[in-house]
Amino acid sequence: MNSMWEYRIRLPIILIILLFLIISSLAVLTFNYSFLKKEEPKKYLKSEEVVVLSGPQGPSEEPAKELLILPVEDVLFEYVEVADSCNPSFEGDCLNVRSGPGEEYDVVTRLRNGVVLRIDGKVQRVDRAWYRVIFDEKIRYPERVKGDWYIASEYVRILYDEGEKNIWENENSTTTKRVIVNRSEQMLYAYEGNDLFMKTAISTGIELTPTPRGSFTIYKKTPSRYMQGPLPGISDKYYDLPGVPWNLYFTYQGAVIHGTYWHNNFGKPASNGCVNLPPNMAEQLYKWAEVGMQVVVQD
Repeated sequence: MNSMWEYRIRLPIILIILLFLIISSLAVLTFNYSFLKKEEPKKYLKSEEVVVLSGPQGPSEEPAKELLILPVEDVLFEYVEVADSCNPSFEGDCLNVRSGPGEEYDVVTRLRNGVVLRIDGKVQRVDRAWYRVIFDEKIRYPERVKGDWYIASEYVRILYDEGEKNIWENENSTTTKRVIVNRSEQMLYAYEGNDLFMKTAISTGIELTPTPRGSFTIYKKTPSRYMQGPLPGISDKYYDLPGVPWNLYFTYQGAVIHGTYWHNNFGKPASNGCVNLPPNMAEQLYKWAEVGMQVVVQD
């Protein structure tokens, strides 16, 4: 009797313990599966293509027995360049930036030819498409940018770029590319080894804000930058320039080689310390240039 009684008591306890162990195991497996399923956020405009390589086919044209599948990732960001607007002096019909995707929305500002801006989407309406502009950078005076920016698609051309690149991504650069900025000639020369890649008129800093002399390194490049003044401790001049294109940074105080859409005075000093190029020349230089290459500024 005692053995039967002990058996009747122990059996429910054993069943409860087994049930607890099963539930615990299922919970652990579910957690691990959920953890493994987590993915990093996808980057904008990230796409993956698959390239399939196969060996030569036999006489009977049977499919190749061995296949090699190579995933190819392409991470690019989408930009637009204003290409059908007014000139540096705002002469002609300027592209109106709207607060929404349509002409019924208020005009926020006007843009000149040569402006490059990053976009993050398109709104397709019956008459035209509208691109939404974003500023994913630190802006010195953010209060100057109010509301959303939308621009009509027919006034711009689409650009694809990797976005900002920094020297710590290429610390061991051994490039033979270099740029020489001659302040007295107001000329820029770009070389790869001993071969001249580019020669173009430029505008360096005016007397109050000269472009610094010396030997420097391109430490950052970005296809678009919102530049604003005044610059505390450097210049009291007010300016507000969205979408400055094709930027090559060579001093941490803010000296940059970049495209310039607000003047045509190349060949004469005109900047606050940067090196101004015509936008088309700046784009060519930017695509050729490498982070880590040398910049020499001389007289």
